[in-house]
Amino acid sequence: MSKQDLINAIADASGITKRAASDALEALISSVTKELKKGNSVTVTGFGTFRVSKRAARMGVNPRNPTQKISIPAMKVPSFKAGKTLKDAVR
Repeated sequence: MSKQDLINAIADASGITKRAASDALEALISSVTKELKKGNSVTVTGFGTFRVSKRAARMGVNPRNPTQKISIPAMKVPSFKAGKTLKDAVR
């Protein structure tokens, strides 16, 4: 499902215009992004939790030259943990 498909589904399900659905989706995405940048987690009860995970530094292999080792620095990455309601719906 693409972003446009999601906007169409939101508009149909809630009876609002596609423009309003697009604005609502953009507001959700920007709010989640802003909180993750601050290092906070965002929990949507029944759906899941967006959070920031720390990935440790490690050694990797250059795909163009497999004999060459490269250092991959430590970084913060976004992650998502599905909630119980979402897990049960998928199962």
